[in-house]
Amino acid sequence: MIKKITLHLSLLLTLIGTAQQIKSPAEFLGYELGSQFTRSWEVREYYEYLAETVPNRVSLQEYGTTNERRPLLLAYVSSASNMAQLDDIRKKHLESTQGKGQADKAIVWLSYNVHGNESVSTEASMQTIYELLTVKKDYLENTVVLIDPCINPDGRDRYVNWYNQYKNAPNNVDPNSKEHHEGWWSGRSNHYMFDLNRDWAWLTQVESQQRIKVYNTWMPHVHVDFHEQGVDSPYYFAPAAEPYHEVITDFQRNFQTAIGKNHAKYFDEKGWFYFTKEFFDLFYPSYGDTYPTYNGGIGMTYEQGGSGRAGLGIITSIKDTLTLGDRIAHHHTTGLSTVEMASKNAQQLNDEFRKFFKGPKNYKYKNYVLQGNPDHLEALTQLLAKHEISYFSGSNGGTAKGFDYANGKAGSMRIGENSLVVPTDQTKGTMVKVLFEPNAKLSDSLTYDITAWSLPYAYGLNALATSASVSQNEYVATPKAQNALDASAYGYVTDWNSMKDARFLADALKAGIRVRFSDRAFYVAGTSFERGSLIITRGDNKNLDGFLATLADIAEKHGKSLTNSATGFVDKGKDFGSPHVSMINDTKIAVLSGEPTSTLRFGEVWHFFEQQLHYPITVLDGSYFKKVDLKGYDVLILPSGYYGGYFSENDLKKLKDWVRGGGKLIAMGGALNALAGKDGFGLKRKDTKDEDPTANKTPQPNDTAEREYIKQLITGAIFKTKVDHTDALAFGYPSSYHTLKLGSDAYGYLERGNAVYLEGNEPVSGFAGSEAKKKIGKTLVFGSESMGRGSVVYMVDNPLFRGFWENGKLFFANALFMVQ
Repeated sequence: MIKKITLHLSLLLTLIGTAQQIKSPAEFLGYELGSQFTRSWEVREYYEYLAETVPNRVSLQEYGTTNERRPLLLAYVSSASNMAQLDDIRKKHLESTQGKGQADKAIVWLSYNVHGNESVSTEASMQTIYELLTVKKDYLENTVVLIDPCINPDGRDRYVNWYNQYKNAPNNVDPNSKEHHEGWWSGRSNHYMFDLNRDWAWLTQVESQQRIKVYNTWMPHVHVDFHEQGVDSPYYFAPAAEPYHEVITDFQRNFQTAIGKNHAKYFDEKGWFYFTKEFFDLFYPSYGDTYPTYNGGIGMTYEQGGSGRAGLGIITSIKDTLTLGDRIAHHHTTGLSTVEMASKNAQQLNDEFRKFFKGPKNYKYKNYVLQGNPDHLEALTQLLAKHEISYFSGSNGGTAKGFDYANGKAGSMRIGENSLVVPTDQTKGTMVKVLFEPNAKLSDSLTYDITAWSLPYAYGLNALATSASVSQNEYVATPKAQNALDASAYGYVTDWNSMKDARFLADALKAGIRVRFSDRAFYVAGTSFERGSLIITRGDNKNLDGFLATLADIAEKHGKSLTNSATGFVDKGKDFGSPHVSMINDTKIAVLSGEPTSTLRFGEVWHFFEQQLHYPITVLDGSYFKKVDLKGYDVLILPSGYYGGYFSENDLKKLKDWVRGGGKLIAMGGALNALAGKDGFGLKRKDTKDEDPTANKTPQPNDTAEREYIKQLITGAIFKTKVDHTDALAFGYPSSYHTLKLGSDAYGYLERGNAVYLEGNEPVSGFAGSEAKKKIGKTLVFGSESMGRGSVVYMVDNPLFRGFWENGKLFFANALFMVQ
């Protein structure tokens, strides 16, 4: 008994000593957590303090920086003995991804504040790491915890700075007070207004690109993404809702439930409310819970009520007061509970993780074979390389049979060295299946996000999914173009069919090079060129100093082959001086931002120009847009949004006058509602026989209302469309295109200028409700119409959606430069 008392006393003194040695967040910051928001630099200082105070148990890594130059930080926390051999633990763990080794440590990664105004999680991260180093340090004897305290510091500081500017002193819990109502640009998104929690697979943003490099060096057993939801919502934790993707294992499902029950134990003790198995499913692959799951881990989303509306405290609809302190306590509890469960089940986590990767996957398709535009293949390999997904070239000869993506049925494909082969028999084989499968199996049509994303469709490639083995060689990228520009040539010609070509054009225009394009196919210098091909003549550029050297540098930068043409007299088609060969002017472009546009949809346009096309754009805010003289701009873009009564009749008249004078208006998504049916615009909403979805219908029980409602929806499904590639809006495209349709808005065909349109209404992949499908048959996807000396471009679907639908981006470039 004396020995036991002595041991307990020794342990207690050790814990007290440790707690005294390390300052709590409140002691370090000088205020209690929950009494104010901590800026990202202050969070960083606390983590740096911990690493300096206990360097044998905390290590920091700055893994990148944001667009606004804020550092991205990762903390490694474990016992002193584990930290002394941290890299050996990591290497031993990664052996499990080869189905080998005897790793025995649990690896847990906790990600906080991916949405900047879901601000509580960063606060909770500081309390969590403090207690892991003090009262809960036993968890770390067999566990390594990686903590990212703020995935989105740009968004977090945007919210915190806004809140500090507008909050009452003291804070006001009245939900009507200004401090509970962020403006148009909330703190949720990153600098380019992208949702980082939907970018794990697509990696369009710098935060995601830098994070994935580190993630791939660890591949944790457990990953948690901490979020917030509406003020009135109780806490949400695992297990997730259906649909679960079919690749998710029984163990992954069951361990989610086990963790959820452990959380429930603590919440029950406190009388806190919570729910599980609702809303947040495990299907769309680009979330912070699904992506880790498809890479062998237990990926989970935790949602605390609050978000940007809650501030330091707010009265809820049931007249309770929800404080920042409450929110911290809940996230802190689930964080520690997660680490506890990982520590208690470390051996099982290691065994099951090894099993996940061991041996070939029993998937229907063993290989995905892709062919097509070399630029599109190159873009796809760049994405695969970032995910460390292996790919190969096909060997010459042989024919494979399987599912033909172009036709949506069984077919065959000749395989050669220009074929890209992506097998599922590799470490990231499950991820390959999820990203490439033609049509992901839905266990439930009620989903939280899009239901189709297959990369062959997204990249516009011919593809075959085959169960057969395919001979493979090391992949050899298309060799870079070698240009020998003839100084005596009449001009230089190049093709137009990818974003690489658009970037080449953008750089040429910025350099002052004058470029033309042909709206007819032609044959010159022994080479055939399709519509849209670029023509750069010496005559047009005779006054540009260093013209030839500049052109050669830009062509080399973009890997573009330029054909020397000794003459402007073509063998077939239209000569270079024909009216069918038009000048592409240095275009001055403006985009509407602020209300009434959607932040996400505006951000996609902004990011496209600055990070993909690299072409200047002027941002005009909706608050003063109507005072701007549009005569100074050649192109105006209206991103999707909620326009309502934003444009008066007089405003629309001014827009039409500007277009008739030579302007080009590009309207996207929800912006079309502001133009459809209005005088002078040829766009009309499609008439339906039964506008009222409840008319002549049998009344349904209340608990089936949600499922009845989804009949009206299209939740991110892929449709095969017809393309008029003689239309300037479709230059560079074949006769069909797979569009990602995000809703059921439907517009009839234009009188002319229907560049891309639907004839049928069945998706090739993803979910579309029965009532929604009735609306979209024989409707416009992309089109344009002339108006005086200008034009209006209509984009019903979004070719820039989340920056990942690579094959749609050239339509947008065509709208900018080709449509006259």
